[in-house]
Amino acid sequence: MIDRVRPHLVINERLIFEHSSPGKVAYQLPVLDVPAVDPAEALGTESVRAEIEDFPEVSEVEVVRHYARLSTWNYSLNTGMYPLGSCTMKYNPRVNELVARIEELAWAHPYQPEALAQGSMEIMSRLETALAEITGMDAVTLEPAAGAHGELTAILLIRAALARRGNPRKKILIPDSAHGTNPASAAIGGYAVENIKSNDAGMLDVAALEQIVNEDVAALMVTNPNTLGVFEEHIIRVAEILHAKGAFLYMDGANMNALMGIARPGDFGVDALHLNLHKTFSTPHGGGGPGAGPVAVKKTLEPFLPVPRLKQSGKKWAYDYKRKHSIGRLRAFYGNFGVMVRALAYILAHGGPGLRKVTLDAVLNANYIRKHLEPFYELPYQSPSMHEVVFSDHRQAQKGVHTGEIAKRLIDYGFHPYTVSFPLIVHGALMIEPTETETKRELDRFIQAMTAIAEEVDRDPQLVKTAPHATGTSRVDEVAAARKPVLRWKPA
Repeated sequence: MIDRVRPHLVINERLIFEHSSPGKVAYQLPVLDVPAVDPAEALGTESVRAEIEDFPEVSEVEVVRHYARLSTWNYSLNTGMYPLGSCTMKYNPRVNELVARIEELAWAHPYQPEALAQGSMEIMSRLETALAEITGMDAVTLEPAAGAHGELTAILLIRAALARRGNPRKKILIPDSAHGTNPASAAIGGYAVENIKSNDAGMLDVAALEQIVNEDVAALMVTNPNTLGVFEEHIIRVAEILHAKGAFLYMDGANMNALMGIARPGDFGVDALHLNLHKTFSTPHGGGGPGAGPVAVKKTLEPFLPVPRLKQSGKKWAYDYKRKHSIGRLRAFYGNFGVMVRALAYILAHGGPGLRKVTLDAVLNANYIRKHLEPFYELPYQSPSMHEVVFSDHRQAQKGVHTGEIAKRLIDYGFHPYTVSFPLIVHGALMIEPTETETKRELDRFIQAMTAIAEEVDRDPQLVKTAPHATGTSRVDEVAAARKPVLRWKPA
């Protein structure tokens, strides 16, 4: 049986203004037993405002029920899976939240003296050590605030290292299968960007790379596995080509969900990479935060890491600001500490064998979906899938139905849509990452929904083209919504 709508969803809730009637109040105060005072006289006119025009007047029960009903419109990991490709929207164990809320950690002030922050500094040091071991790198900075910030940090480190050699060089090479923030990070770091096309297997074209790399190239930014969910099989050869010309290999580590416990980027020649603690290492993310994008580097780049650096003298931790070749400070304080606590809790709870199993389960789940949906959706690249799989809407487009419309119809079946139209090298892409935390039952529900939609496209394409049908807001004009958003409610 396929769930066609979210059974808990209440879609006929009116605006709070429409519940309003003059004279209703959501509270009750006792009779005044002291002399009445003019608020403006007691507080000053600057501290008192007039009544808010058109402010809703509602009872307490109306307020409670209104917002409880609106909460059913929210989709979260408590509701179901997020099949967003490239985002690793996994379920985050609640024990991590418990640890992050330990009073002494949650209320640690960033300005408190080092003598009172020894426990927090120990946590950061242990996390740096764990991440270095997981990635096969020599040193880690926890300072970057998120993934793109980590990318920029790595580029600045590479620039500093090359400048110390006498030539910062001019350009960064980026495959068309890399994450979309990579070109922006390279440009902000002061480099021109040159694109490299993928080959027919969806991997970096090594022959093309050999022709392009010269003394003007500072680095290659590669995502591995790339945005097609494909592992760059020739990554060791890629590193050799770059190093032979004095260039660096940077890896976007946002997809470490497919590698940890199995392969270490440092072992196949990566010089620097960033990690998304809020993806791979368990912090709820989305809506702009919170996040953390630590950068791990080999010894050649360690002298340039941002200040401050943790150092230990005897049993005491301190911050080291006196680093001659450092690129300087990247942000206020020392990183998003709560995210670090969750990440270390996640790593320690799993241990080495557990992290390996996370990767195996993530890859298994992605390939389970791939196998079941291949008969219904076009698979543009036949290379083995890692933690995610990318289909295209080629078959459905022949009936006039495209990836965005399939995604909207998926909402009617109770699922958050997959990543739409990305990566750009796949026309009409359907990018799906189930993560390791989803059960076979949930995967089967998703597969049934996607299969049913493919069958609907064959039988009644208009049904899919006009979706969603079971939501509080019907299909919207996305272009008009982007260009002329309605930001203020006006009473009739």
